[in-house]
This record gives sequence, structure tokens and C-alpha cells, in this order.
Amino acid sequence: MSPVARALTGDARVTRVFTGQHRELVTPLFDALDMTPDLAVDIMRNDQSLHEVGARCLLEIGDLIRKSPPDCVLVQGDTASVLFTALASYFERILVGHVEAGLRSFDKFSPFPEEIMRRLTAGIADLHFAPTPLAAQHLNAEGVDREAIFTTGNTVVDAVRAATPLAERYASDEVRRWADEHDRYVVVTLHRRESFGGDLKTILSAIRTFAEAHPGIAFIYPVHPNPSVKGPVAALLEGISNVSLVDPIGYFDMVYLLKRCVTVLTDSGGIQEEAPALGKRVLVARKVTERPEGVALGTAQLVGADAAVIIQALEREIEGESRPMGSDTPYGDGKAGERIADIVISTLTNRPRRTRDWTGGIVLEKAVASPSGRKPGGSIFQTPRSP
Repeated sequence: MSPVARALTGDARVTRVFTGQHRELVTPLFDALDMTPDLAVDIMRNDQSLHEVGARCLLEIGDLIRKSPPDCVLVQGDTASVLFTALASYFERILVGHVEAGLRSFDKFSPFPEEIMRRLTAGIADLHFAPTPLAAQHLNAEGVDREAIFTTGNTVVDAVRAATPLAERYASDEVRRWADEHDRYVVVTLHRRESFGGDLKTILSAIRTFAEAHPGIAFIYPVHPNPSVKGPVAALLEGISNVSLVDPIGYFDMVYLLKRCVTVLTDSGGIQEEAPALGKRVLVARKVTERPEGVALGTAQLVGADAAVIIQALEREIEGESRPMGSDTPYGDGKAGERIADIVISTLTNRPRRTRDWTGGIVLEKAVASPSGRKPGGSIFQTPRSP
């Protein structure tokens, strides 16, 4: 959200609210990105259930909104805090803008619970900031008023481009040393709830098999603290000399690593957008993705939890057999924050818009592909769009 907050400065008084999630990781970003929170709520607890985080967010954010009603509340993405902040705002009849709206996997349990969080937020929001033309199509197909849908690009692209030079300055000494010591390495992040159990073990086993067969290729894996992740990771990957299991790392450290890696194996949503903006291809360890534009363009490959597919994809990336990557990305042009801020101010003040919707990227139809290459529900079609 930093690109949006920065773009609103001068036209509106912005109140930044921090929910407390991943406090130790995000605190170093506050000064670097000029995003020091104005308000913080103590929502997060260790090992709390989705019911608890939702209820606590609804109460805490609702109390803030009642005490000091804003003209507009902006939420971003698909987390519990997004849905329940939007709901609290609706209860107080506050205008809601949803940044990164319209992404769909069409599988309610993948990603879980994010797919439903995002869908339900669409039923509440007044302004829908779709990052891509496809996301805008999804919203329109669901009955959202066309006049309320804006194609802006994704602020993730704005943020990672701004962060790249900052990462050179703020990356930790430990990460710098590790990257310097390894000429060729793969970044791994795995944490999705729907993968817990058998699928996660299969993916980890594939990493182990590949790493043992390729001792000259290093892996760095910031391991999520959830016991459902840490346990299997320790059992399957500890003790392998070319696999570094590290504690979760900060944003600038991750940008620093992504910029220099060979490829990325991840089940993350954001990294599917960040890595292509840094010229890196992504191997997506999920069966479906709500970001199919990258699959169609070739910046991402769905490898699911299929060990053979994962190993084969890693082989291609290491051997350089995949198509060369530039810095082109189907997720934005780095100006999403400006567009969103402009639309918000235009809505609140009736000032004519100064920006136009983003018309870049690619156009897709029914763009959900499986790791095997089959396209459930229809085929993928892509057409270049002029910027």
C-alpha cells in the first residue's frame, strides 16, 4: 500500500493502520518506505484460529472507525484483515476501496482462505481497483457495476521497483554474504494452508531429490514459523549441504535474493508478481493460481505438488532452457498507486480524473491452467495490449 499512501500525500490526510501481523518483519520497512503507522491494533496472536482473527479485527477496526470516521477506507488483497475491515466499514456506511480486486482461482479452497476472503470483499467494496484486465472481467461477470471497476495495474509492481535500489542499501549483511557465496541458487517459499500434509511433503521431497543430484546449485528457504511447515521442512531438508533453511527474512532481503537468483519455487501470491518484475521466472507449487496471466505469458509455470514436474522444471531453469526473461510483467507498469490515489480523490471531491486506466498486460479468457498444461473450464487466449 505504500505507493497508494505516497500518491495520496498532498491531496488527503492518510491514516495508516497496522494490524500487527509479522511485526518483526515489517517494522524495519516503516522508516525505509515512509510508512510508519499512525495507529496500531493488537489483533495478532500466536496460533489463533481464523474465527479469532476475524472477530478481533472486526471489533478493533470497527472501534477505530466509529471513533474517527474516515471518508474512505482502503484495503488491499485477500487476508482476514481485508474482509473484516471492509465489513466494519460497511457497518459504519464508510466508502470502501479494494486494492488488488478481482483475482480469482475459481477454487474456494485454493488458495484457502484467501479466495473466499477476496470474493466476499468484492460484495462490500464501492471502488474496485483491478490489477489486470482479466481481474476487471471477473468483477464485471460477477455483477459489479462497470463504473465502479478500474484497471490500475498492481501496486506490488510499483513497490518492488521502488524497493530494488533500497534493497542494495538495506539488505542485511547475512543475506549479502550468503548471496556472494553462491553463484547459482533457487529461492524457495512454501507456506500455503491447502498444501499442508501430503502435498507439502511431496514438494519438499522433490527439492531434496534435486538438491542432492545437483550439489552445485544452492537453495535458500526462509521457513514459515507455522509448525505445519517447520516440522516437515526439518524432517526432509535439514542436513542437506546445499539447502539453507533460514528464519523468515524481511522485504528488502527477499528483493535482494530474488534479483540475483536463478529461479523461484513458491506457493506465494505476491512473489508471482514480484519475481517477473525483477526479471525472474516463477515455478508455482500450486494446482491453480489466481494470477494466470504469468502462466499465459511464460513468466510462471504451475508445477503443483507433482515431484516429477517440479524436478523437470528446475532442470529446465538451471540449464537455461526456458525462454529468456526480461523485466516485462503482465501485472502493471509501476503507476498503480498514482491511478488509485487519483480515483479516490476524484470520487471524494468530484475532481476530474487526471489518470487513465491501465491498458497494458494481456487479455485472457478462462485463464486457469493446471500443472499438466490442461486448462479447466476453457482455453487460454492471449493478445498483446498496447500500453
